[in-house]
Amino acid sequence: MEQYKASEKRYDESDILYRRCGRSGILLPKVSLGFWQNFGAVAPLERSRDIMRCAFDNGITHFDLANNYGPPYGTGEETFGKLMESDFRPYRDEMFICTKAGYDMWQGPYGNWGSRKYLMASLDQSLKRMKLEYVDLFYSHRYDPETPLEETLQAIVDIVRSGKALYAGISRWPLEALKFAHKYLQERDVPLLIYQGRLNLIDREPQQEGILDFCKDNGIGFISFSPLAQGLLTERYLDGIPGDSRMSRGKSLTPERLTPELQGYLHKLKAVADSRNENMAQTALAWILSQEGVTSTLVGASSSQQLMRNMQCIKSKPLSAEEIRILG
Repeated sequence: MEQYKASEKRYDESDILYRRCGRSGILLPKVSLGFWQNFGAVAPLERSRDIMRCAFDNGITHFDLANNYGPPYGTGEETFGKLMESDFRPYRDEMFICTKAGYDMWQGPYGNWGSRKYLMASLDQSLKRMKLEYVDLFYSHRYDPETPLEETLQAIVDIVRSGKALYAGISRWPLEALKFAHKYLQERDVPLLIYQGRLNLIDREPQQEGILDFCKDNGIGFISFSPLAQGLLTERYLDGIPGDSRMSRGKSLTPERLTPELQGYLHKLKAVADSRNENMAQTALAWILSQEGVTSTLVGASSSQQLMRNMQCIKSKPLSAEEIRILG
């Protein structure tokens, strides 16, 4: 196989592609590539290679992983490690790579949640799978109501001080825990770089809880995951549930989610997108990027063509007052 050489034009649109992450030196692409669903052992390696090359060739430098991404668990990171070895090693210093730990990963009492033992052991395993000496960002993947927050956060502090991660992040922590984490990390000179939360047109919890405002006011970046609600905010479900869809398989997206009210909303989104000469995904992503305080949005992709379509949102015109009224 011919050695990969990245496009020399990959940074030609830097002026519109990147945003500063809170009050930090880091710039992240407005669209980042997530490895949640389409890069595990069940996916052909050549397809994963094509998507990742496409992303990097078009200025996407941020790659979002977690220990349990696959399926099966761990294989998303293994795929990344194979591609790092075969294609991306010369470009490591141009890449911003993150991983996480917090959900179930292995059996027994030390393979889940937020203990120091789990977080540190998991990161060591992740680095081996990804063929890396360090990650740029390490997240606590979810809030643990049983483990003292000090234990979880001190583990992250020590991980950063060890050099195994350069920055700290948290994902899906409630507002009061976020406030505690911000203060704890700041006092130890390991500031919270970024908060990851689910934000899309039909799930606005980070806005409603005040998380997005807190991040904006305190110099913390915000990155949205599931920006298309696992495909709901696309043309795919306008007329019901396709037989080959994620919803038809009933795992992470159940048929009960597609209520008559939601289908009505999807048709409103389709009308707005059509009036903008966009597809629904492009308009939905443009809405997220228009929210004050948002640094980036994480998209998955099952093909390079799908990724390129979604990347068009960075060129979308701002939503009008009337469009915002219709979308709510």
